[in-house]
Amino acid sequence: MRDPFFDNAKLLAMVLVVVGHAWQPLKDSQVVWAGYLFIYTFHMPVFILLSGYFSRSFGHRPDQLRRLVTGIALPYVVFETLYTLYGNAVDDRGNDLSLLSPWYLTWFLIALFVWRLTAPLWRVMRWWAALGLAVAAAFAGAANDLGPVLNLDRVLQLLPFFVIGLLLRPEHWELLRARRVRIAAVPVLAGGAATAYWAHGRMTTEWAVRSKSWAELNVSWPVGAAMTLGLLVCSLLLVAAFLAWVPRRRTWYTALGAGTLYAYLLHGLVIRTAAWEGWYEPAAWHTPAGAAAVTALGLALALGLSSAPVRRVLRPVVEPRLEWAFRGGPAESPDRGYRPPGSRRSASACGSNSPRASSQ
Repeated sequence: MRDPFFDNAKLLAMVLVVVGHAWQPLKDSQVVWAGYLFIYTFHMPVFILLSGYFSRSFGHRPDQLRRLVTGIALPYVVFETLYTLYGNAVDDRGNDLSLLSPWYLTWFLIALFVWRLTAPLWRVMRWWAALGLAVAAAFAGAANDLGPVLNLDRVLQLLPFFVIGLLLRPEHWELLRARRVRIAAVPVLAGGAATAYWAHGRMTTEWAVRSKSWAELNVSWPVGAAMTLGLLVCSLLLVAAFLAWVPRRRTWYTALGAGTLYAYLLHGLVIRTAAWEGWYEPAAWHTPAGAAAVTALGLALALGLSSAPVRRVLRPVVEPRLEWAFRGGPAESPDRGYRPPGSRRSASACGSNSPRASSQ
């Protein structure tokens, strides 16, 4: 049986991912800009932390490596190719087809591939050593311009969340259920939203996207180091506050949590088409009512692409089996990954742009 908490968390975070991408062309509004910064501070860290938690049992077993290839590497190749060719055809972007330079939202798949491969290394280290090394890697990724290869700057900057997920135990999730934690989460979320609104004109949303170095953001190393550390702490607080309010029971949307990978990989085609074809140009979209309508459409898109019919049709592309290509039994199904806390099985969780993208 699946634990509804994790499916609920995945689905709600995926809604934020899709809505965040839908908001990108509307950031001329301070309210939308603040909302964009606010959700970008924690929505991908939620997915990455969950990915780390369900990678605790990954140990390079043959079935796990098969799942890594069929569930992450192959979809990356397919959708990196699709997004590049589609962008060139519709928007005449002229991007080269390079699997070493993730474009738009495919960065998350290659990042998850790298993180999952290194999971056994982090697990054999003491918790303080693993976390310290991950934070050091985040600083290295933020301080240096590592170029577009594998989007390593973002891979390293977000690594601490994956490592923290690996370090979590079932009892840690129980802490979020405490009434005092849920009460404390309210001012944390409210404070985060208010700070994002205040930050308009004082910082760029690129900090939350985590795809640029300090030099590219035109800040000195003391400022960059302070911002990187502060953003890491803020993200962790917001992740905890968000998860504290995720329902533990089954809801009408719980079953959709199994399809978030589909929503993640497919929604970009709709949103980028809208931007490339000028659908955002009418002034009506750049009003409070228009922004609300875009938000509602983003919500509907996330729910629709996570639905069972979409999964049935596109499963051969997003979750190919390919038993014929491997020796031994079938690879573990990703739908069996989200188990009650304490399970030994692993699963992937599913977000934004890379240096080659025009939007976050």
